[in-house]
Amino acid sequence: MEILNGKELKKKKLLELKEQVLKLSQPLGFAVVQVGHNEASNVYIRQKEKMAEQLGYEFYHISLEEDILEDELIQTIQELNEDEKVHGILVQMPLPSHIDAKKVQDAVNPEKDVDGLNALNSGKLLKQEEGLLPCTPSGIITLLHAYQIPLCGRHAVVVGRSELVGKPLALLLLNEDATVTICHSKTEHLEQYTKMADILISAVGKKDFIRADMVKEGAVVIDVGMNRVDGKLYGDVKYDEVAPYCSYITPVPGGVGPMTVLELGENVYRAHQKQLKKTFDR
Repeated sequence: MEILNGKELKKKKLLELKEQVLKLSQPLGFAVVQVGHNEASNVYIRQKEKMAEQLGYEFYHISLEEDILEDELIQTIQELNEDEKVHGILVQMPLPSHIDAKKVQDAVNPEKDVDGLNALNSGKLLKQEEGLLPCTPSGIITLLHAYQIPLCGRHAVVVGRSELVGKPLALLLLNEDATVTICHSKTEHLEQYTKMADILISAVGKKDFIRADMVKEGAVVIDVGMNRVDGKLYGDVKYDEVAPYCSYITPVPGGVGPMTVLELGENVYRAHQKQLKKTFDR
């Protein structure tokens, strides 16, 4: 069994990215829009700010009150869309219940949409056209490639069908010529599917959800879960029980999480390159 070390790979890749960033004639601007003061969101935003500092990005944290009107939030995003100093925009989730998250995500300029959740970027993924990709699914593919884990012809089972992870990850795996099965909360006899997986990815958000009797011997297991219990972080996979049956497994923390942050940094750079090309094409 080998551990897929996202933390170490992130360090290596960030150094490579920083070399590219240092060649640019201007600092890149990365804006995070936060509504309310959710403590978990505060933690994630600090991680993003640290990544921006490492890469030399200008970091803009736009903190808005919980009771902001949807139209006011969208106006704030439009101002960032038009700001030439801002190359990447991310709206921190979750948003308050009175705000339509999809409408807000679609308000972000697709060329600045570093979360990859805008409808246009989602459509480009479906059609295998070049666009900005969601960070966690993209990070998982980067991690699998780094460890030279073959995807073509392999059976990948994705447990979870969220628009943030499950659905885009299934499409990325299909684009790698994997055979993909998506399971979810309504799937009956789930273990019948997970035990057939060459590559098993769990993104359901439940501690110890994947157990040893659900995993095929020699499988690659990717744990996307981030579950806080009594102040400690756990994945979806019961790690100590499952690890002996795997060929590769991601730890929590230190597996998929760092890769998500890496891809966000990459997306800010990619967004700038797209905007630069559009400027030259005019």
